[in-house]
Amino acid sequence: MSAPTQRPPKVTEREARQVAEAARQQDWHKPSFAKELFLGRFRLDLIHPHPLPADEDVRRGEAFLAKLRAFCETEVDGARIEREARIPDETVRGLKELGALGMKIDPKYGGLGLTQLYYNRALALVGSVSPALGALLSAHQSIGVPQPLKIFGTQEQKDAFLPRLARSDISAFLLTEPDVGSDPARLATTAVPDGDDAYVLDGVKLWTTNGVVADLLVVMARVPASEGHKGGITAFVVEGDSPGITVEHRNAFMGLRGLENGVTRFHRVRVPAAHRIGPEGAGLKIALTTLNTGRLSLPAACAGAGKWCLKIAREWAAEREQWGKPVARHEAVGTKISFIAVTAFALEAVVDLASQMADEDRNDIRIEAALAKLYGSEMAWKIADELVQIRGGRGYETADSLAARGERAVPAEQVLRDLRINRIFEGSTEIMHLLIAREAVDAHLAVAGDIIDPDKPLADKAKAGARAGGFYARWLPQLVTGQGQLPGAYGEFGELATHLRYVERTSRKLARSTFYAMSRWQGKMELKQAFLGRIVDIGAELFAMSAVCVRAELLRTTGGHGREAHQLADAFCRQSRLRVAELFGRLWANTDDLDRKVVDGVLAGSYTWLEEGILDPSDDGPWIADTAPGASAKDNVHRKIT
Repeated sequence: MSAPTQRPPKVTEREARQVAEAARQQDWHKPSFAKELFLGRFRLDLIHPHPLPADEDVRRGEAFLAKLRAFCETEVDGARIEREARIPDETVRGLKELGALGMKIDPKYGGLGLTQLYYNRALALVGSVSPALGALLSAHQSIGVPQPLKIFGTQEQKDAFLPRLARSDISAFLLTEPDVGSDPARLATTAVPDGDDAYVLDGVKLWTTNGVVADLLVVMARVPASEGHKGGITAFVVEGDSPGITVEHRNAFMGLRGLENGVTRFHRVRVPAAHRIGPEGAGLKIALTTLNTGRLSLPAACAGAGKWCLKIAREWAAEREQWGKPVARHEAVGTKISFIAVTAFALEAVVDLASQMADEDRNDIRIEAALAKLYGSEMAWKIADELVQIRGGRGYETADSLAARGERAVPAEQVLRDLRINRIFEGSTEIMHLLIAREAVDAHLAVAGDIIDPDKPLADKAKAGARAGGFYARWLPQLVTGQGQLPGAYGEFGELATHLRYVERTSRKLARSTFYAMSRWQGKMELKQAFLGRIVDIGAELFAMSAVCVRAELLRTTGGHGREAHQLADAFCRQSRLRVAELFGRLWANTDDLDRKVVDGVLAGSYTWLEEGILDPSDDGPWIADTAPGASAKDNVHRKIT
């Protein structure tokens, strides 16, 4: 069989959107706090009282965290990983012996069976010592082979692979290609049926986290439609040492220097049909469903980083004196410390709430998980940036340099570099805005989508008009008044009640703004990406405010620093409300139209004169590497950790 020669298929914007839409989980069988929030309905009952883990889950989770903490304190050298840009094999072997590869895998397959809550706490702990090590464990379990097998795998596949993944084998998730990022309609890697018992894979995958050391891969490839084959993007479990697989390059990045991330080429790689996950054409749905809870690992790491930044800011700002007093006592620095403290509290509140909701499985948390990822990655980056500023020149200096001249080796600049990828990993901030916005307006499109669809006939538009009329006749009056206008509402929250009333009022305002925008722009709404981003950011702030209030009340009622938690929650909500006010103002008063004109000018070359007076140190290589199918001409840098 000869290798296919096709390049990424040419698709229109509309075709690409149709592929993405078809992959969405379109039904809502369970309630969603965040979905209701975007619709102007503040369902506090879905998150309060704060859900709690079962006693046995706590016992097992805390026991493992104690072992993991001891291991990280004595066996993990984060500075060495940063310096050598590699995680020592003995460190990975130690984690295997602890069972850390199987934190989320059921005990009947040899795993630990931890809850999402304790899995995320474990990732935060490991990531505080070495973010690269945390990324290895996260990529293996959150998006690697175990998660899609858990949800979509056959019993035979679970029996064959999960015991290996729980104790010895590292996995990786391969979707992205050199010319295909968040546009899977152009996926070029193919899986051509070879009889009834196998497929043959050809293609190149980029940014394969864990790919350099992975034993098992979950690969997304396009099956050509043919007789007996529905075709479409399909998921496969592939042995990492299969003939025809070459890891051509180990990528190096700004941060996460120990990350085993590479470029993987498939050339006539034979994969048994029994290794296909789900039916043909279900690959994107499997990938997106996997990410629904898999995304929670990133905000967990961000919450851990926020805690570390708070610790360093507290210790340093109390020690360093300027003009006769500690720098923390100067308001210019104190406001930064306050922001770090209250935002660290919020990040933990958001990820713990979303994690416990995932464990309870009473709610559909696809929007909550996406909001946690979006908010965690953006706010943790700001926290780290403020820490570097507080540390001044020492924040910009490397930990090794600080140690060499006799000062504490604080890796503030490393944390800034390491955190930066979280705004890109597993859905960039821009893509998360669009993904969440699509889910947020789902109820509207369900009843009125045919009205604004140019391809729908008049009869369908008329039916949609009737449906929309009934829906909005019931829904719009609900946006006029609510609990947020009652002075005594949510009184059990004490001084935090005012913030919950604000969230309730503002959720209705957000829903009204979204409805007005849809009425104004109709089918062009999807092109208003800056507007949609602000809508989502408002929703993220409201979700975070809800989470901190519920968490603070939980801590008050359980005797765990309740007074201090209420103070942090109050300060966070007041800061958040200022951000929300700015976002609302920018919904309608902005430079979006002018920005588009400037972009047109940039692309037309109208401003090239502005680029004069500099030299570009980049070489003249191609912007995107040639990834035509075929045999590899490079050495295989894959290595196995035993």
